[in-house]
Amino acid sequence: MAIAFSRTLRKLPGVLALGFFLPGSGLAGSYGAGISNSQWYLAESVFECSLVHEVPGYGRAVFRHRAGENLSFFLESESPLMRPGRGSLVVEAPTWRPGVAPRPVGAVDISEGRRPVSLETRQAVVLAQGLLDGMRPTVTRASWYDGSPVRVQVSNINFNGQYQLYRSCAANLLPVNIDQIGRSRVAFASGSKNLSKADMNMLDDIVAYLMADTTVERVFVDGHSDSVGSRIDNRALSEERANVVADYLKNRGVDPDLITVRAHGDQYPVSRRAAENRRTTIRLQREGDRPGLQQANGYGGASAG
Repeated sequence: MAIAFSRTLRKLPGVLALGFFLPGSGLAGSYGAGISNSQWYLAESVFECSLVHEVPGYGRAVFRHRAGENLSFFLESESPLMRPGRGSLVVEAPTWRPGVAPRPVGAVDISEGRRPVSLETRQAVVLAQGLLDGMRPTVTRASWYDGSPVRVQVSNINFNGQYQLYRSCAANLLPVNIDQIGRSRVAFASGSKNLSKADMNMLDDIVAYLMADTTVERVFVDGHSDSVGSRIDNRALSEERANVVADYLKNRGVDPDLITVRAHGDQYPVSRRAAENRRTTIRLQREGDRPGLQQANGYGGASAG
C-alpha cells in the first residue's frame, strides 16, 4: 500500500506544490478562508478594477470589471481539483449563522485550465450581493481524483470595505477598453466627409483612452472611398475623410505627432457594397505590442485597457 501511495503522489506534482493533502478524502474537501486569514485586495486603475480574494489551499477568487464592460467573476487555481462538467453555486450562511437557509444560484460550468469557473454579470452580481449580506458563496463539484465533492467557499469577512472602494474605482473607469476601440471605423454617406453625432461620441471615447494609455505610440487614420467616380476624385475624398477624423482627434487634445494620416481612395475595398467601402479607419498601435512594455491594468498583469 505504501508503494501504491508513493506512485499516486508522483502523479500529483501540482497538488503537492500547494502543500496540502486532506487525509481520508483524496483531494476532496472544503477550501475557504476563516476569520483570521480572510482578506480582499483591490487592484485599481482607469483600465480595470479587480477585487482579489485568496482561498487557502485552492487559489483565488476574483471580481473583475474592465473599462467598457460589466462585472465578472472567476475562480483561479494552479491545480485541477474539480472535474470538468456541471457544478452547483449556492449562497449559504457561514457556520456562525445557523438557521439561515442557503440560496441556490444555479448550475455553473467547470472547465479545464487555470480558471475553471467564470461567471457572467448576473451571477457575479448575485455573488457580490450575497457577500454584502454576510453570506458565503460556495461552488461545489466532484473532484477529478476520486469523485468526492470539492467545495470552494468565498469568504464575506473584510469584503464590505473593499467593495466600497471597488465601487469608487468602477465609477472612474474609462468608457472603453483597447479591445473595443483598438480598431475603429467611421462610415460616410456617398460623397460626404461629415461626422455624425455617433461618430463624434466614438471619437471622444478614443480620445479618452489615448489620454490615459501612454503606451500608444501611433494612431493610424486611413481614409477610403467607394469606386464610384474617378480614381483621382476618390483619392482626394478619402484624404478629406481621413483629415476630418484626424483633425477632430487633434482638436480634442491628441498629440499631432501620434497621428499618421493616409489616403487610399478605392484601392482597398472590404465589400461589394459601396456603402461599406466609404470609411475612415482608426488603429491604435502600442509600444511593440509586447506585454513587458504595456500599461498594467490591474490584476493579472494584462495589457492596458
